[in-house]
Amino acid sequence: MASGKHKKSKKGKKEESAIRVSFFQLFRFASCREICMMIFGSLCAIVHGSAQPLMLLVFGMLTDTFIEYDIELNDVLFCFRLLDIEYEMTNFAYYYVGIGAGVFILGYLQISLWITAAARQIQIIRKMYFRKVMRMEIGWFDCTSVGELNTRMSDDINKINDAIADQVGIFIQRFTTFVCGFLMGFAKGWKLTLVIVSVSPLIGVGAGLMALLTGMELQAYAKAGAVADEVLSSVRTVAAFGGEKKEVERYDCNLISAQRWGIRKGLIMGFFTGYMWFIIFLCYALAFWYGSSLVVDTQEYSPGTLLQVFFGVLIAALSLGQASPCLEAFAAGRGAATIIFETIEREPEIDCLSEAGYKLDKVKGDLEFHNVTFHYPSRPEVKILEQLNLQVTSGETTAFVGPSGAGKSTAIQLIQRFYDPKEGMVTLDGHDIRGLNIQWLRSLIGIVEQEPVLFATSIAENIRYGRPGVSNDDIITAAKEANAYNFIMDLPQKFDTLVGEGGGQMSGGQKQRIAIARALVRNPRILLLDMATSALDNESEAVVQEALDKVRMGRTTISIAHRLSTIKNADVIVGFEHGRAVERGKHDELLDRKGVYFTLVTLQRKGKEILSSFTHPQVLPNLYEMLVTELLTVTYYESQWLPSTSGLPDDDSEEVEPAPVTRILKYNAPEWPYMLFGSFGAAVNGGVNPVYSLLFSQILATFSMPDPVEQRREINGICLFFVVVGLVSFFTQMLQGYAFSKSGELLTRRLRCLGFQAMLGKEISWFDDHRNSPGALTTRLATDASQVQGATGSQIGMIVNSLTNIGVAIIISFYFSWKLTLVILCFLPFLALSGGFQAKMLTGFAKQDKEALEAAGQISGEALNNIRTIAGLGKERNFVEMFEAQLEAPYQAALKKANVYGACYGFAQNKVFFGLHCAFGVNGSIVTSGTALGRASSYTPDYAKAKISAARFFQLLDHIPKISVYSDEGDKWDNFKGDIEFIDCKFTYPSRPDIQVLNGLSVSVRPGQTLAFVGSSGCGKSTSVQLLERFYDPNNGRVLIDGHESTRVNVAFLRSKIGIVSQEPILFDCSIAENIRYGDNQRDLSMNDVIAAAKKAQLHEFVMSLPEKYDTNVGSQGSQLSRGQKQRIAIARAIIRDPKILLLDEATSALDTESEKTVQEALDKAREGRTCIVIAHRLSTIQNSDIIAVMSRGYVIEKGTHDYLMSLKGAYYKLVTTGAPIS
Repeated sequence: MASGKHKKSKKGKKEESAIRVSFFQLFRFASCREICMMIFGSLCAIVHGSAQPLMLLVFGMLTDTFIEYDIELNDVLFCFRLLDIEYEMTNFAYYYVGIGAGVFILGYLQISLWITAAARQIQIIRKMYFRKVMRMEIGWFDCTSVGELNTRMSDDINKINDAIADQVGIFIQRFTTFVCGFLMGFAKGWKLTLVIVSVSPLIGVGAGLMALLTGMELQAYAKAGAVADEVLSSVRTVAAFGGEKKEVERYDCNLISAQRWGIRKGLIMGFFTGYMWFIIFLCYALAFWYGSSLVVDTQEYSPGTLLQVFFGVLIAALSLGQASPCLEAFAAGRGAATIIFETIEREPEIDCLSEAGYKLDKVKGDLEFHNVTFHYPSRPEVKILEQLNLQVTSGETTAFVGPSGAGKSTAIQLIQRFYDPKEGMVTLDGHDIRGLNIQWLRSLIGIVEQEPVLFATSIAENIRYGRPGVSNDDIITAAKEANAYNFIMDLPQKFDTLVGEGGGQMSGGQKQRIAIARALVRNPRILLLDMATSALDNESEAVVQEALDKVRMGRTTISIAHRLSTIKNADVIVGFEHGRAVERGKHDELLDRKGVYFTLVTLQRKGKEILSSFTHPQVLPNLYEMLVTELLTVTYYESQWLPSTSGLPDDDSEEVEPAPVTRILKYNAPEWPYMLFGSFGAAVNGGVNPVYSLLFSQILATFSMPDPVEQRREINGICLFFVVVGLVSFFTQMLQGYAFSKSGELLTRRLRCLGFQAMLGKEISWFDDHRNSPGALTTRLATDASQVQGATGSQIGMIVNSLTNIGVAIIISFYFSWKLTLVILCFLPFLALSGGFQAKMLTGFAKQDKEALEAAGQISGEALNNIRTIAGLGKERNFVEMFEAQLEAPYQAALKKANVYGACYGFAQNKVFFGLHCAFGVNGSIVTSGTALGRASSYTPDYAKAKISAARFFQLLDHIPKISVYSDEGDKWDNFKGDIEFIDCKFTYPSRPDIQVLNGLSVSVRPGQTLAFVGSSGCGKSTSVQLLERFYDPNNGRVLIDGHESTRVNVAFLRSKIGIVSQEPILFDCSIAENIRYGDNQRDLSMNDVIAAAKKAQLHEFVMSLPEKYDTNVGSQGSQLSRGQKQRIAIARAIIRDPKILLLDEATSALDTESEKTVQEALDKAREGRTCIVIAHRLSTIQNSDIIAVMSRGYVIEKGTHDYLMSLKGAYYKLVTTGAPIS
C-alpha cells in the first residue's frame, strides 16, 4: 500500500513539478566560466547547424556542373570542351573536405563545451544537495524515505544532467538547420518551397498520433497488473483455498485486452510509418514534377537550384523532427530539478551545523520536562507525549519503565534535540535546550541504543567517532571501561579490525560494548541508555551490564530497560503510561503502589517460578529472560516479526547469463507464419531506400536530355514510379508492423501467463524472500515479459531490413559503376565502425560513471541510513567531506567523456561529408545503407536487454518449488477424519534462519476435538498452523494427518480438507457471492450453497439488507465492509468447502464486543463435528476447548482442559487470574 501512496504522490508531484522550475533556472549554479563555455558552445552549434544547408549550396553547384558537362558530351557540335571537368571536381572535393573538417571541429567543440559545463554544475548540485540533506532535522527524514533520497541523489540529478548537457547543443544545432534550410529554400526558390511546405503538415499529424498510442497500451496492461498484484499480495489465501488455476485464468482474461491493444498499436504504428513514407514519396513526386516544369518549361531554376530547394526544405523538416526528443529531456530535467532545488532551498527547522546558540560554561546535568506535548511529524494524529512533567537530577540514575509506545524513547530523543516539543519545553540546568548550540549540546550526551550502529571502518575509528582528535590512550581507557578491551586484544588485528558494513562482523555483545566505548570516550555529562542490553544473551548481558554500572557513577544517567535486574538498583524509577509519567520513586515504594511498575515485576516473577518448576534441557537459561522480554516487548517483537523489507538491499541486479535466442524463439514458435510475413515486409522495406536513390539519379539524367518531348515523358514516368514505390512501401510497412506486433504480443502474453502460473506454484517461503515481494514480481511480469519481444520479431525485422538495404544498394551500384563502388565501399567499414565505436565508448563510460558514483552512493547510503547515530555523534560534517572527496572521480571521468564524446560526435557528423563527396550519384545509396548498418548496431541495447529479461524469466520458470501445488504426486485417501499430531517439530523461517520458531513442538488432537493454542506473540502458534497447511515443512520432526506424514500427502488434496479463518481475512475485489464461492474452487457451487453457508455464518440477514445483496462488490481487500462483516464472509468461505479441519487464527481478536458475539456464535456452529484448532487471545473464546496448549518459545509448556490447567496453578492460571491479555 505504502508504495501505492508513494506513486500517487509522486505523480501528483510530477504534474505540478514540471511547472515550478523554468528551463533557465536549471543553470542557476553556473559560474561565469561555465556561462562563457555554454555561450561559446551554442555559437559552435549554430555554425554547425548551418553547415548542412551550406553543403547543399555546394551540392547544387556540383549538380549544375555535371549536367552542363553531360549536355556538352551529347552536343557533338562543340568540338572543343569549355569545361575542365577534372579541375572542377577536384575543387568541389576540396570544398567538401573543408566543410567536413569544419564540421568535425565544431561538433567536437559544441559537445565537449556543453558537457564540461554541465559536469561542473552537476558537481555543485550534488554537493549542495547532500550538504543540505545532512543538515535536515530528523523529523524530515521520518517523512522522506531513505530509498527515495538515494534515487534522487543518482537518478534525478542525472536527469538534470541530461537536460543541461549535450542535448542543449544538439537542440540548438538542429533548430539552426531547420531555420537555415527553410531560409535557403525561400531564398533560392520560393514557389517550390511553398508547394513542399503545404504538404508537410500531413507528416506532422502522423508523428503526433503515434505518441498518443503508447499511453493506451500501458493502461490496458494496468488491469491485468492489478490482478497480479492483488493475487501475489494475498498468496497465502490463494494457496489455502487452492485458487491457483482460477487466478491464472482470471489473469489471462485480463491480458487479452492488453494484447489487443499491443497488436492494434503495432498495426497503427505500421500504418503511420507507411503513411509517412508514402507522403514523403508523394512529396518527391510532386516536387520533381512541379520543379522540373520550372526548370524545363519556364527555365526559372537550374537543376542544381531544384535540388537545393528540395533538400533544403526536406532537411529542415527532418531536423525539426530530430530536435523534439531533446524537449523531452528538458521536461524530465525540469521535473527532477523541482524537488532537488526545493530541498536545497529548504531551511531545516533544527539546523545541526549552525553556529548559533550559546554554550554554558559549567554543566551540572539537571534535566527537566515542563508540560511537554509531542507527536512525530510523520504521524501527526498519534500523540506520543501528553503534558509530560519529569525531573532528572544530576548525578543520579533514573530508569524509565512502561509498556511499548508509552513515550520512553521519545523522551530521550527530545533530550538529544532530534525533535522539538510541540508544547512545553525541555531544560538543561534551567536553560531551554532550544537556545543552546546543538553541536555543543550533543557533545555532552553519550547514547547507547538497543541496536547500536557501527560504521564500516576499524574498531579504533568507530570509537574515535565519539570525539574528534582523541588519543590512542583515551581509546584504550574507554575500551577497558566498556569491558571491551579483552575481546579486542584477542582479535588478530586488535584495534584495527574492520567491523564490516553496519558492524556485521561483530556479535551483538561486541557491537554493544564498542558503542559503549564510543559513548564513554566523549566523557559525557549525560548518559542515555535505551534498552542497551535487551538484544543480548545472558552472558554478554552480564558483561555489558557490569560495564554500564561502572560508567554510571557521577553522571546523569537515564536508562530505559525491560529487565528487572537492570532497573532495580536505579536511584529513581519513573513509570510511563500513555505519554505521561504516572509514578516515580524507588523500587520498594513503587511495589507498594501497585501501579505500572508492580504489574511489570509480578509478570517477571511468574516467569521465574515457571523456570524453577519446569526443566527442559535447552531452555533453562533462556526461559526466564524470555518470558520477561516477551511479556513486555510484544510490540517490539511484532514489528520484528513481519519479514522486514526496508533495511534490505535491493538485490534485483542478480547476475544472470543472457538467455540463448533459440530458447526465446522456441516460445515464439507457434507464430512462425506471422514472423515469415513480417520478414518479407521488412525485406521489401529494406530495398526501398536504394531504389529511391536510383530514381533520384535518373531524374538528374533527364535534365541533360536534348529532346523536350522525350524529357517530359521520362520525368512523368519517374514521378509515377515514385508514387508506386510509396504505395508499396505503405503496404509493406503495415504488414511488417502488424505481423511482428502480433507475434510479439502473443509471446508476451504467453510468457506473462507462464510466469504468473510459475509464481503461484512456488512454495510460500519463496515469497518471504524480499526479492520476490509482490511489487517486484508484478513489475517483473509487466516489464520483463514485454522486453523479451525485443529479441524476436522486431529484432529479426531490423536485421532483415538492414541486410536487404545493403544488398540491393551494392547490386545497383556495381551495375552502374564498379570502380566508384569500390571507392565508396572503402568508407563503409568506417561508417559501420564509427557507429559501433560510438556505442562502445558511451556504454563503457556509462559503466565507469556508475562505478565512480557507487562509491559516493555508498557513503551517502550509509550516512542517510544511520542519520540518527550520526546526528547523535555530531559527525555530519565528516560525512559531507567524505562524500565530496568521492565526487572528484566521476567529475574527472565526465570531463574525459566530454572530449571523447565530442570527438565521436564530430566524426559521426563529418564522415558523411567525406564519404558522400569522394564520389557522387548513384553511390549515395551505398552511403545510406552504411548508415543502415550503423542503425542495426544501434538496436543492440534493446536486444541485450531482451536477452537478460528472458534469462530472468527462464530462471523463474526453471526453479523447481520444494512444495509443489501443481503436482499430482502424494497420498490421497477417502475417509479423511482429521486426526492431527505434531511430533517434536522444529522449524525456522527460511528468510530468518537465525530465529528458532518451533523448538520441539509435540501436541495431538483427535477427530472432532478443539485444540486451543495460547501464548505470547512470536511463540510459534501461527507457525504450527502454517505447517499443517503445508505452507512450510518442518526442519525436524513430523506432522501426521490421519497417520500419514504431511510431507508425503498431496498438497492440493490436503489443503482442500482444511478451512481457515485468519485474524485479518483477505477478500478479493469481487462480489460477496464470488468471495464465498472462492472457498471451494474444485466444484461449481450453486447460489443455494452460498446462501446456506452464509446462514451458518450469521451473514445472510446482513447481506440481504444491502441494495445489491450477494452481488455487492467488497472493494479492494474488502475495504467496503466492516471488520465483523469481513470476518463473517471469511467464515462462510471456510464453511462452504465443508472442511474436516477448521483453523481459526485469532478469528475474533480484531472485533468489538458486539460483533465478536455474533462471530463467536457463527464459529461455535461451524466447529460442530470438525477437528478445530483455535488460536486466541481472549479467554472467553478458549475456555470450552477440549485441549488447551500453552506455548512459549516454540514448544508446549502445559496442556489440558481449562479446569485441569486452573488446578495446576501454573502459567495458564496466572494468566487467567491476572486477567492479563495472553500475549
